[in-house]
Amino acid sequence: MELAVFIVGAMVCLLGAYGVVTSRNPVHAALSLVGTLIGVAVLFIAQDAEFLAAVQIIVYAGAIVVLFLFVIMLIGVDRSEDVDVEPLAGQKLAAVLAGLGIAVGLLSIVALGSVTGAPPSSAPVTGDSPNTEAIARVLFTDHLLAFEITSVLLVIAVVGAVALARHRQAALVDEDHPGDVVPDLEAVDSQEAVR
Repeated sequence: MELAVFIVGAMVCLLGAYGVVTSRNPVHAALSLVGTLIGVAVLFIAQDAEFLAAVQIIVYAGAIVVLFLFVIMLIGVDRSEDVDVEPLAGQKLAAVLAGLGIAVGLLSIVALGSVTGAPPSSAPVTGDSPNTEAIARVLFTDHLLAFEITSVLLVIAVVGAVALARHRQAALVDEDHPGDVVPDLEAVDSQEAVR
């Protein structure tokens, strides 16, 4: 049964990741990311890590993907971009070389057993406190700085998306009236329908 759960979870992760990479529509890519995150949550449950599975669903599949969709909708997906045109020369070659380097590194780590040569620790968590309390204690003491930096980065991402959206709206100018912003077509249509 565990093998079947692992295979199903892994297939959901792989199909979702494939959808993220190959989707031309950013909304479809974000929805494929939800599938990947749900597959990871299933794998956490298979490893008896219920807390991490709940965090995976609530934080990542819920909040983070909603943030991604918010930013995508704020920036706008109404324009189609030519993905065949390479804005930075050589970026595809650099990405392929970096991916191959990472794959070789990961495969060598798997082949050698571990980075240090010592077998991985599988010691159970000891102590009287529950697992969730132990995770919270470590997260908000030893790793507090990384936790806060992550939250600041998310806020910066939202502010950047708003700044990009405002800059783009200001750049959309009507050719007949250079100082005016192009009106919202849906608002114009709704006003004409009322008349």
